[in-house]
Amino acid sequence: MKALVVYCHPKDGSFTAAVRDMVIAKLDAQGAEIRITDLYARGFSPVLTAAELDTYEDAARNTQTVEQDVADLKWCDTLIFVYPTWWYGLPAVLKGWLDRVFVPEIAFLMPTPERRTIARGLSHIERLGVFTTCGASRWLTFIVGAPGKRTLFRGIGFLCAKPLKKAFAAHYLMDSSTPDSRQAHLDRVAKKMDRFLS
Repeated sequence: MKALVVYCHPKDGSFTAAVRDMVIAKLDAQGAEIRITDLYARGFSPVLTAAELDTYEDAARNTQTVEQDVADLKWCDTLIFVYPTWWYGLPAVLKGWLDRVFVPEIAFLMPTPERRTIARGLSHIERLGVFTTCGASRWLTFIVGAPGKRTLFRGIGFLCAKPLKKAFAAHYLMDSSTPDSRQAHLDRVAKKMDRFLS
């Protein structure tokens, strides 16, 4: 198993970091090869520049500014995101990582005269995990539509292998969390990971 963990949180010692550590511990226990990309620690720029947009569909040039990220994406068979949900969606840095790294001929194949829509480019990815925290309640997140979760599971998930094994866990009402609720969530993440990796 080759697991890429995409971690996105600006503060050391956050609860999201504890979730990341649980995910990594479970991967390590399974003997997985692990690569971690810490977007904030790297100072990853989420901005898709005009020059990158100009070369977006140019397969010979569209990965030049994100070569290591693309290499990691092509290498893994398991892709896991660990991040806080802000305004029901992905943090800007994580959304920008998707914008800049999931380019044509890597993440997906552009439409052709014979094929009117995009085709998957990540069929080597067999597992997709999403572990997050949300300030809002589960009910309110559901009413709004959970755009972050939908982007990853429906958008990215469409590009991956079929069938695709998925894992999801969110700690809702994070702003009023307690030590007990946080421990219960870490226990839930551990169980989800055990099933995910079995």
